This record gives sequence, structure tokens and C-alpha cells, in this order.
Amino acid sequence: MSVRRVMGTEVEYGISVQGAPTANPMVASSQVVNAYASATVRARRARWDFEEESPLRDARGFDMSRQVADPSQLTDEDLGLANVILTNGARLYVDHAHPEYSTPEVVSPLDIVRWDKAGEQVMLDAARLAQNLPGNPSIVLYKNNTDNKGASYGAHENYLMRRSTAFVDIVRHLTPFFVSRQVICGAGRVGKGQDGREQGYQISQRADFFEVEVGLETTLKRPIINTRDEPHADPEKYRRLHVIIGDANLSEIATYLKVGTTALVLAMIEDKFIAADLTVDTPVASLRAVSHDPTLKQTVTMTDGRKLTGVQLQMEYLDLARKYVEDRLGADADEQTLDVLARWEDVLNRLESDPMSLADQLDWVAKLKLLEQYRSRDGLAWDDAKLQLIDYQYSDVRPEKGLYHRLVKAGRIQRLLNDDEVERAMTEPPEQTRAYFRGRCLEKYAAHVAAASWDSVIFDLPGRESLQRVPTMDPLRGSKAHVGGLIDASDTAEALVAALSR
Repeated sequence: MSVRRVMGTEVEYGISVQGAPTANPMVASSQVVNAYASATVRARRARWDFEEESPLRDARGFDMSRQVADPSQLTDEDLGLANVILTNGARLYVDHAHPEYSTPEVVSPLDIVRWDKAGEQVMLDAARLAQNLPGNPSIVLYKNNTDNKGASYGAHENYLMRRSTAFVDIVRHLTPFFVSRQVICGAGRVGKGQDGREQGYQISQRADFFEVEVGLETTLKRPIINTRDEPHADPEKYRRLHVIIGDANLSEIATYLKVGTTALVLAMIEDKFIAADLTVDTPVASLRAVSHDPTLKQTVTMTDGRKLTGVQLQMEYLDLARKYVEDRLGADADEQTLDVLARWEDVLNRLESDPMSLADQLDWVAKLKLLEQYRSRDGLAWDDAKLQLIDYQYSDVRPEKGLYHRLVKAGRIQRLLNDDEVERAMTEPPEQTRAYFRGRCLEKYAAHVAAASWDSVIFDLPGRESLQRVPTMDPLRGSKAHVGGLIDASDTAEALVAALSR
């Protein structure tokens, strides 16, 4: 009934080895992750526990055969690539050709921003540590989604939902929302088409890479609605909505609105509040058409015959969300829910009247403003290679090089957090979820944590012949309120496991 729910993000970072265009990205990514692990992980390095993962289970009621699955879908296989669990409850690992950071589970949009930003700093430190190794060239990481040569890599979101919610309702009501959400949270891209050859500027980095409306895949035949049914929690109670259609945002406000507005729409779907028919004809084509028009004039055709722009379609959802919060929460609405509604309305109104007024809030607008300044000064056409370099440089995680970071330093981008909050989130877990238990155990009992995952922590205790698995199937148990005192009072892992067993 609000923006609060269990959620998290996963971001694959673009990687470049300077001076070595043929460098193996898997090797470079492993160097990045291993360098960070070696510098920060004390004592034993816990492995990731793959036992409970089921990436081929489909929400439509079947399991895909491993024989027909693309290798990229087999995320339950230990490929021997670098993989580390951090004391903040996050996971830092190599996902095929990219270093990836998955936030710990949190319960609010602002906390998504906090731990997502912590991931940027982790990646920056990891790249710097990797290049300090003897003989290593400079490794540069980018928080973006495409190399503009035909490859795309993801920025995923995860939301726990009630298992009782019909998946057909999720598809029906969420598809139009995702078609239009990019006007707020697009990261901006120079070039159109998967290889970026068509000149111009578009709103989203990911839109051109989606090919179907619904499906299980994440790296080929990408669907607007992903059907992976892997809750990492009690499957009788929860489903995890795995969202693969978002861009990698640097703007804190864009990330905040991306997850905050989505959380509200999911609440409305769960409570069967959306009666209006907002379905869109040809969603995949509409997704691309909206992205390809940064003037925001492009309309999509609704199945009821109306033609709406992406901004107008978002306004339909905003109106429903405002009524929903008033009806279900009234005066009890929490501060973040009200803030998301207010910011959502303000951003949509300004997109309707003067999009460039949001250059201090939204990535795609901030990047467009920079590019237009260069185009005006140097007389550059949209197919000029210099503009693509500027596009990349916007997402460079190095503060001395990245154009986003320069804009922040110049006071031209609004923030929601300060540097101290982000730095704390690099090592401290959120307090409201099971990530607190995972992170504190890794911090206090590192020598005796053999493995961990989203739904378990496995201890290797002296004198025990077998490993001791502590399940964490309920994402809201294992919080500071639940186990903080117990961990503080347990000087050893043995004492903690004994206390939990009682």
C-alpha cells in the first residue's frame, strides 16, 4: 500500500582495458572483483551458495529445459569466476563478461539509492585496486548499458510480490508502465538501433534491445516482462519480479523515482486497484518509438483507440497512484510515499512543459544538455564519433573523468544523499532485512562463514563434522531488531549458532 517493499538492484558495469582492445573482459572483470576481495575481505572468503537457485523456473507454470537454455541463463552454475559477498550484505561478482554489483535487500526507494550508490564506489575502488597489481594496465568501468557495437548489459531491479497476485495481471498492467517509464529513468544514448549506427539521440540505452513482450530470457530475445520465478524467499508467500528493462542510472533522483513509482504500481496491481484499460498496441515497437523521440511528442496507440505520449501515459498511472494512496492510506501515508508522488508529478509536469528544466535531475536530460552544448560549440552532427565518446564519459565511474561526477561537483545535479552516507553503506548492511544478519555474520565471524546466499548463511564450526546452514527464507527476519542483540552478545560463531538453535 506504499512504496515500501523488499527490493534490490543488480548492475553490470561496462569494462574497458585501456590500450588493450583485445583484452579478455572475463579476465579483466575477475581481476577487478578479486582485487577488491583481497583488499577488503578478512580471513576466510565465503563462497556463494548456489544450491537453492532455480533460474529456469518460469512464472507461467513450467521449467525451461537446461538443454535448450542459453548458457547465460544458467546462473545457478558455479563457473569458477570471481564472486564475493560483502559485509554490507551485497554481492560483487563476475557475470560472464562484466563485473556486477547486487545490492542487499532493502525496503525503501531511498535505501535502493543508498546501496546502489555504494556499489558505484565499490566498483571505483575495485578498478583502482586492480590496476595497482604488477603489470596491469588501467581498467575503466562505466555505469552504462551498451558498447554501441551491438552488445547490451543489464541494470536489473527485483521486487518481492505476493504469490497470490495473478501473473497475467502483472503483465497487463505493468507492460504499459514500462513502455512509458523511460521518460523518467532513461539514461540517454547517442545512436539508434542495437549497434547504434542510426544517427540521433534517444531516451533509453536499453529500449532497442527488447524484442518480445513476455519471456524468460535476459540476454537474448529480451522481454519487457521477465518471467523468471526464483523468489529467494518462501515460494508459497512470495514471487520475485525480476525487472530487466531499466537503464543504469547515475542520477539519484532518477533511481529513486524508477523504483519508487514501480513499487506503487505493484501495490496497485496486488490490491486490484487498476480497473482502467491502459494496454498498448505493439508494446515492443512502442517502447522503441518513445525512446527514439527526446522531444517527447511521439504517441503510442492504446487498445481503446486513444493516442498518448509517454508522459501522458505516465500521468495516467500517477493519477491512479494518487487516488490509491488517498483511498488506502489517507493521513497515514508515509513520508517517502508522499515524496515519490510529489516528485513524480513535478517531473511529469516539467517534462510536458520544458524537459530541459530537468537537466539537474534526470540522466537523459543532463546528458542531452551536455551534448547539445558540444554540438552548438563545435558544429557536430549526431553521427560524429566525438559525441559517442562524450556519452561514454558521462558514465565513467572515475570522479576526475566522469562527466556525471563533474556535474555533481559543479552543483549542476541534485542529490538525495551525501558522501558520508554512501561510504557507510559500502560496509554496513541495511537494518530492516535479512541482509543485516548476512552482513554482520561476514563482518564478525568471517573465519567461520563457509558460504552464503540471499536465503542462507552456512557456517563451518570447529568440532562439527557437517556445515551448519542457517536459513533466511523470510527477508524481513534477520533484521537488526530481530538479531542485532543476539549477534552483539555472541562472541563466536559457535555461540551464535547455539543461540539460534535454541
